[in-house]
Amino acid sequence: MRPLFTLLSLLLVFSSLAQKKSAWVSGRIIDENEKPLTGVSVIILGKTTGLSSNDSGRFRIKVPAGKAFALVFSHTGFADVQKNFYLSDDEEEKISIVMERGGKTLTTIVVSENKERTEAGLTKINPKNALTLPSTTGGIEAMIKTLVGSNNELTSQYSVRGGNYDENLIYINDFEIFRPYLVRSGQQEGLSFINPELARNVNFYTGGFQAKYGDKMSSVLDIQYKKATSFGGSAYVSLLEQGLHLEGAARKGRLSYLMGIRNRSNKNLLKSQETLGAYIPSSSDIQASLAYKLSEKVQLEFLGTYSITKFTLFPESAQKTTSVFSPLFTANLGLDIIFEGQEKDSYKTNLLGFSILHTPNKKLKLKWMASRFQNKENENFDIAGSYLFGDRDFDQTSSTYGQIVNPLGAGYYQNYGRNELDITVYNASLKGSYTAGRHYILFGNSFEQTNINDKLKEWEYQDSAGYSLPYNPPNLTLFKSFNSIADLSIQKYSGYLQDNIRLGNSRQDISLQAGVRYNYNSLNKEFLLSPRLQFSIKPNWKRDVVFKLAAGAYQQPPFYRELRRYDGTLNTDVKAQRSYQFVAGADFNFKAFDSRPFRLTTEAYYKTMTSVDVYDIDNVKIRYAGNNNAKAYAVGFEARLFGELVKDAESWLSLGIMQTKENLDGDHYYQYLNAAGEVINAQSTDQVPVDSIRNEVGFVRRPTDRLITVGLYLEDYLPTNKNFKFHLNMLYGSNMSYNIPNSVKYRNALIIEPYIRVDAGFSAQLLSEKSKRRSHSPFRNFQNIWASFEVFNLIDRRNTISFQLVKDFANNVYSIPNRLTPRLVNFKIVGRF
Repeated sequence: MRPLFTLLSLLLVFSSLAQKKSAWVSGRIIDENEKPLTGVSVIILGKTTGLSSNDSGRFRIKVPAGKAFALVFSHTGFADVQKNFYLSDDEEEKISIVMERGGKTLTTIVVSENKERTEAGLTKINPKNALTLPSTTGGIEAMIKTLVGSNNELTSQYSVRGGNYDENLIYINDFEIFRPYLVRSGQQEGLSFINPELARNVNFYTGGFQAKYGDKMSSVLDIQYKKATSFGGSAYVSLLEQGLHLEGAARKGRLSYLMGIRNRSNKNLLKSQETLGAYIPSSSDIQASLAYKLSEKVQLEFLGTYSITKFTLFPESAQKTTSVFSPLFTANLGLDIIFEGQEKDSYKTNLLGFSILHTPNKKLKLKWMASRFQNKENENFDIAGSYLFGDRDFDQTSSTYGQIVNPLGAGYYQNYGRNELDITVYNASLKGSYTAGRHYILFGNSFEQTNINDKLKEWEYQDSAGYSLPYNPPNLTLFKSFNSIADLSIQKYSGYLQDNIRLGNSRQDISLQAGVRYNYNSLNKEFLLSPRLQFSIKPNWKRDVVFKLAAGAYQQPPFYRELRRYDGTLNTDVKAQRSYQFVAGADFNFKAFDSRPFRLTTEAYYKTMTSVDVYDIDNVKIRYAGNNNAKAYAVGFEARLFGELVKDAESWLSLGIMQTKENLDGDHYYQYLNAAGEVINAQSTDQVPVDSIRNEVGFVRRPTDRLITVGLYLEDYLPTNKNFKFHLNMLYGSNMSYNIPNSVKYRNALIIEPYIRVDAGFSAQLLSEKSKRRSHSPFRNFQNIWASFEVFNLIDRRNTISFQLVKDFANNVYSIPNRLTPRLVNFKIVGRF
């Protein structure tokens, strides 16, 4: 029996081996210059073990036969390559793999990027994700919104740690960029100034930034464009935007060039707005960056941009609805408006920047810069609306479904504007660095000439129930009227000195950055000094943790909008808003989920502000009081988790908790009492006030106050094929305040409901394997082509951006929400060559 049992066992073993079919894949791995790559990891997708290429770049790996599988080729400093197969038993396929330099920014962040870990508030952003992130605006700013939050999907502007849009610094190749100022709503915006296809490094600071950066209070976006070493480019087409970029080098690498052209139309986004009509938006730009190496010590650089955005609107009608719930009153209120008139706006921006990079020796580097930046804006509108306000019938069985059945108010209004703004900024500056042992000294000095020519002619007429407001018989009085001309010439001098010191030893890594900025401008003749300090330490612990601290003065002189009062007049005596900021944070690298790298950053911050110029925000329009008559504060905590929730797929989660409040000097209101000591209405006709109580308003919410902000970016792919990907972009922001005009008691008392938005994208790689294409193929020079289908506002939630205030026949005021976009779809094709 024993020999028989042994024989049966052997037969079973050989049978199982025979059923397990296998094949082979072999070949050579090279870079773009056809040089062999050693040590490239070759792994079957879904497995954890594989092999590496030899010194000649060759490999041979055993693979399963009779079923589909994929091989993933990865190497430090190179982008991953995936190739799909279906082989028969004992078949061997020979291939050639070309790997391109690049790779994932996230991996660099998690493992080796030290600068981001030691500098307070710094997050490095991968610009390659800008095209894959599902977003209505796209670009670098859309990625920033997942980190700091948003309340408007139609704008590329963002608010950081309680600041407004005017408190953000933006640099491209060290040249400061300014946004258009007359834009009132996100629908008027076009392309973002930043072209993500041209970007190489993107550093975003949320606060506590160093002295080398300028004089604003909230954030810095520092972007460096590419320096091309070989020919390449990309092209993309979508329902919203189209673009082309080319890059290359000539004269044996001494000359490098970079150029991008884009065009965008938001017509598909805007046609589903609450206000129906003919929307004609358009936006185009061209950008070019050149660098020429004169010698080993001298290099010339040029950056030029030109963009034009036009917005035309012929409104027809609007239907707005809101619901009111209270213990005593419940109603569905509607506002129907019939429009006449039109709006035509244009915004032109151009930049010419020249720089000379001089390296006299290994320790000293100098950068001489000169630039001219211009914003030329025109805003023309003459729109009238007749409205009916009241209870809307939502009974689908009723013949009056959707109509206003119980009118509460009716009226007419007209908005007229002919506004022009021309801002030209000339700048000449020197920046440099000097290395001396453990010291890395940065210095700079700048002169700036700003010319502002502003013509403001704007009025609003309101008629409620047949009476013009404000009611002043027998005169016809406008509700609001602005008529002003400003012609300003401002000189600004600024500079900085900063020392970055490495104090660490073999046991721990310590760094210290200490610097000071100065600023003087001829408008208000104010001289400012802003000391700033950053400190970080990496203890010699088993866990990879970095602790960092930052403190400093951040003072923001007025530029343009801060000078305009609510009544349209100009106050040139406005001083700088002053802020003192304190930041403490930690950075923790760890591994989880099959030893995948993760990074957790946390920061707590406190900002105290004085000489504050208070403002209101309506959509994206910021209107200042034009006085330094308030103090404010912002306090909060931020945590961000970066990592690969799915292997080889970037994801991040951001959480923010914040409170920001302001206190205006002397803001108060009175409560009036009758003879019985009861509070009465001051306008009461049947009771006479005999006494009053003065109430101080104190601290109130700022327009940017938001307690909770959550952002999530998630990337995934099919387990058997990385060429099919899924991207998710989710934002949540708790409620915000909205101001009631001309109200002291109820300043910022209206509440905008929480902002919730989910955008999703599905991508498929249509073309890869350049080496396998035939010579006559029209796509033979493309590296890859991707197609994406995007669903914006997946949950179909129309968020509120502002309110329209309407009076009823009894002179009571109601707030009707202005809502943003519903669910929409977009299709996009991206090709790289």
